[in-house]
Amino acid sequence: MHEFIEVPFVCPYCWQRVSILVDSGISLFDGIEDCEVCCNPIEFRVVIEEGEVLSFDARKVL
Repeated sequence: MHEFIEVPFVCPYCWQRVSILVDSGISLFDGIEDCEVCCNPIEFRVVIEEGEVLSFDARKVL
């Protein structure tokens, strides 16, 4: 059974501290989610290895 990892970050639009949940059983999450505060779309790229986040990037959707 996979667990979810909560990854905190700062929204590139409203600069509020928010978080995203990522499945620890995958090696790469590459997708778009809306900010829970300002609702703007954020592009995410998360690399996971052995249940740990190796790299994380959150940027504005161009």
